[in-house]
Amino acid sequence: MTTHDGLSAVIVAMVIGAGVLHALWNAIAKYVDDRLVAFALIGAVAAVVGGVGLAVTGLPYRAAIAYAVVSAVLHLGYNLALMNSYRLGAFNQTYPIARGTSPLVVAVGAYLIAHEHLSAPAVTGVVVLAVGRMSLAVSAGRLSRSDLPAVGAAVLTGIAIASYTLVDGLGVRRAHDPYAYAALLFLLQGPVFPLVAVFRRPLAVWRPASTLTRGVTAGALSVVAYGIVLWAQTKAPLAEVAALRETSVISAALIGTVFLHERFGPRRVAAAVLVATGIVLISL
Repeated sequence: MTTHDGLSAVIVAMVIGAGVLHALWNAIAKYVDDRLVAFALIGAVAAVVGGVGLAVTGLPYRAAIAYAVVSAVLHLGYNLALMNSYRLGAFNQTYPIARGTSPLVVAVGAYLIAHEHLSAPAVTGVVVLAVGRMSLAVSAGRLSRSDLPAVGAAVLTGIAIASYTLVDGLGVRRAHDPYAYAALLFLLQGPVFPLVAVFRRPLAVWRPASTLTRGVTAGALSVVAYGIVLWAQTKAPLAEVAALRETSVISAALIGTVFLHERFGPRRVAAAVLVATGIVLISL
């Protein structure tokens, strides 16, 4: 069994911070008028950062390169599923479902594939966090039949998240340098959506300053957020990092309340308490 030292306060703070950044870039992407252009701009930023990063760090060890290639493909599938879930459903419904699905899958996968053993409190914390996050998805009331397509897309998004999380966790540990691995990953996945969007969208769609600003901002936040996660995966168990990262659903709920004027009622408060409890358990 592979074991790691307990999570330090620095790692906990960094990963939770990455979750906040992740919620912010997702909210921006959701509310850009043309989401293909939004994801194209996010990809362009990733490609530029990846290219510059590789010029500084050089390639990661050869053993990690195949993982980065597979992860890039999985990230593309994730982005497609995410775009579809945002098309079908509300941000505060689809985001918690997607983010709540992945940690449990990662925990099982890390145990079977990476042979990681979590303590009893950590396992309990992962489960409590997942329940808390999923609770946010239904905090506004029962899901109706019309919600099922959005829920299905969100679950597929969560499975994609879990898949690339496991691949990246294994790959970055073989890379010798998490920054070199991150740079290669960003460079591989970044250009695809920009190339697609250039051929499918007229120039006029790209011109509004608000679109460019939001897309580039989302891209910068995305790169920083996932770079932190990749670094943390070299320091702590994959399941714990994945679970802490998905505390971003609390940030998403707050964004929905403050900017989208959605009510943060008693159910959301209860879900937030569950999330906080899960964090404490994982950190023990």
